[in-house]
Amino acid sequence: MGYPGKNHKSYQTPKRPFEKTRIESETRLVIEYGLRNKREVWKAQADLRKYRKGARNLLVLASSAMDKQIFEAKKDELISHLQRAGLLGVDADIEAVLSLKVQAQLDRRLQTMVHRKGLARSPKQARQMVTHGHIAIAGRRTTIPGYRVTRIEEGQISYYGPSPFVSDSNAERTRIAKPASNPKAAPQQGYSRR
Repeated sequence: MGYPGKNHKSYQTPKRPFEKTRIESETRLVIEYGLRNKREVWKAQADLRKYRKGARNLLVLASSAMDKQIFEAKKDELISHLQRAGLLGVDADIEAVLSLKVQAQLDRRLQTMVHRKGLARSPKQARQMVTHGHIAIAGRRTTIPGYRVTRIEEGQISYYGPSPFVSDSNAERTRIAKPASNPKAAPQQGYSRR
């Protein structure tokens, strides 16, 4: 069993470590969401694996025709949990649980929400702002970039009270608010040799 206070691994490593297509797709996700490493992708996949397993078990329970009330109660419990977490929409069913993608799980991370709300210029900067304590959910400072934001907490993300980003005159905040019109300099028209 092991020591109960010790953390245990919450993900599984890939069975085929050198599969080119998987490595490329994971690298794209790491870059797009500004993740620290591929371990964060594997954690999201492990969470989805648990939800899919629960949905498959429900389908087996439905096909065995044991008790219709137990099936409906467990189905409603699973779907309402995923709806509160923000992974499913209002009119979802078991098939929607089975068709969840890793991107849906990664979209619910605090780091991604901060970037999408416009509180940071990039996913990497959003991660830095969260870890340095500049972001709060409902007024409480949160320093975990991988924190999964529920649907209720989604509208309560803001800058933390004593943070310098609260001030409108903050130089970095003005850069965040201003859209990048053309960050790279335009190529200059040089003379050509004749």
